[in-house]
Amino acid sequence: MSVRRSKLNIMLSVLSTVKEGVDKPTRIMYATNLAWKPLNEVLSRLVKQELLREIEVPGIKRSKRRYEITEKGVNVLTYFEGASEILDIEKVFI
Repeated sequence: MSVRRSKLNIMLSVLSTVKEGVDKPTRIMYATNLAWKPLNEVLSRLVKQELLREIEVPGIKRSKRRYEITEKGVNVLTYFEGASEILDIEKVFI
């Protein structure tokens, strides 16, 4: 039986993945083990909250989306990593 991840764990997983340098939506999807629609909802929410920045890269036929973590996103990730260490909780969002 699998354990469902909370929205917080999913968001932290996406932030952590982008911080590690994965910037393409499809690669983020595979790295975080999310389906396409939920991933887009999470990415949209993180961009709205200014934790991620969406970058449009012009392409031949259409522009391509890339993501990078903001300073605010790094601070949030650092905060929750610190909290998990203090509470002696296994790092579950990576």
